Amino acid sequence: MLREIASNEIFTVLLIIGLAILAIVKLTAPKRFDDFIFVIGNSKYLKIYSRDQKFLDKFDALLFGNLIITSSVFAYILFQFFTETKEISINTLFKIGVGIAAFILIKVLIERLIGSLFELDSLMDTYLFQKISYKNFLGVLLLPINAFLLYSLELTLPIIYIMLIILLIVNIIGLITSFKTHQSLIKRHFFYFILYLCALEIAPYVILYKVFLT
Repeated sequence: MLREIASNEIFTVLLIIGLAILAIVKLTAPKRFDDFIFVIGNSKYLKIYSRDQKFLDKFDALLFGNLIITSSVFAYILFQFFTETKEISINTLFKIGVGIAAFILIKVLIERLIGSLFELDSLMDTYLFQKISYKNFLGVLLLPINAFLLYSLELTLPIIYIMLIILLIVNIIGLITSFKTHQSLIKRHFFYFILYLCALEIAPYVILYKVFLT
């Protein structure tokens, strides 16, 4: 009896592209990249580079590209596990990548629009820079996680939960750091902060969860 062996070639190519992106970022901005790698637990990167941020930043754009690639691979690994699918559909993988990119970009644009409407452009720019930096860090973190899930570990439900908890902790650390930076402003406008938290930080993910369940 022949045993069907699933090929991970497309995942390998995408992980290599992710590594190549990180190599380009490291070569073009070595000092900034070194500071970025230690962004968790160290606000040095956020304090220094938030002052020099641009609307279109090559450093962040490259890391965002890596984030889309690695998060798409991770999402597809979960999709394969829960649907027990062996074959890799490039079309489905592409749709996942486009969906993740569209979700993040639309959310950022809405937050920028709200900042402009309430004349909080400077504050919103700083806050979004912090959020994007932590999301890009998640993209870097997903590279080794994806490699372990694909080539080393046998995928089980407890392992998936552990990986999701790690990613959730990093995301929560990012949010807490951002909120601590603006805690005096949050205290003065606590009602609007809760409104923002529910509308733009919780509701979109609840909607996504409901969509995937149906």
